[in-house]
Amino acid sequence: MQSIFLYAGVFLACIMVLSLYRAVFGPTVLDRLIGVNAIGSKTTTLLILIGLIYERVDMFVDIALAYATLNFIAVLAASRYFQKKKGLYDEAEGR
Repeated sequence: MQSIFLYAGVFLACIMVLSLYRAVFGPTVLDRLIGVNAIGSKTTTLLILIGLIYERVDMFVDIALAYATLNFIAVLAASRYFQKKKGLYDEAEGR
């Protein structure tokens, strides 16, 4: 069973390369943010798979949850920053 988790982890790491390409060479800032967010989501899943391989899921679930929370907050902060910087949304018009 561990070999299945290992192959799934390797496959997931290979898929992360596609998201890395989008994060580095994305034509817009939004594409780069989506690429970084996808990498963070896949990393959370990869942490769970590592926990299954080492039979320490309880420890790795805590790490994965903390990482997912930090990833979520970072993407929200970055999107808010770029929204303000680009002037995509004026708060006075939204009310």
